[in-house]
Amino acid sequence: QIYCIDNAHGQLVRDLDFNPNKQYYLASCGDDCKVKFWDTRNVNEPVKTLEEHSHWVWSVRYNHSHDQLVLTGSSDSRVILSNMVSISSEPFGHLVDDEDLSDQEDSQHEEKTKEPLQDSIIATYEEHEDSVYAVEWSSADPWLFASLSYDGRLVINRVPRALKYNILL
Repeated sequence: QIYCIDNAHGQLVRDLDFNPNKQYYLASCGDDCKVKFWDTRNVNEPVKTLEEHSHWVWSVRYNHSHDQLVLTGSSDSRVILSNMVSISSEPFGHLVDDEDLSDQEDSQHEEKTKEPLQDSIIATYEEHEDSVYAVEWSSADPWLFASLSYDGRLVINRVPRALKYNILL
């Protein structure tokens, strides 16, 4: 036994996913309608808790390339895409060395100092008519994801373009 998180959720734990870019971090979800983010070095309490679903949360997945993007699927027939910047591997976006900037870029960089993004719900997808049992990111395109519900409906969505460019630029 490597890790043991006693009483991680008030009820049954349905799924968990390890952060692919940040060692020791994982997300779990369960029948208490919560998604919890854990640092396995200190499991006394979760690092962060989301309570956006109104019924059992069946699936949680980190994006493989941009670990601030987290998908959850629930028996409330919704898929929620969250932006968990505060616990990601790049909490302040891409780091730029001052030495790599030319004089013109340096002045633009100072003017364009942007505030770090806050943790938030990016989008709630309600295309399913029944419980969403699985969510998964595409292995070929980091901006594409799918969800599967009890009635057999497979829905494919994209991360909103504005957020994609905000993360990349």
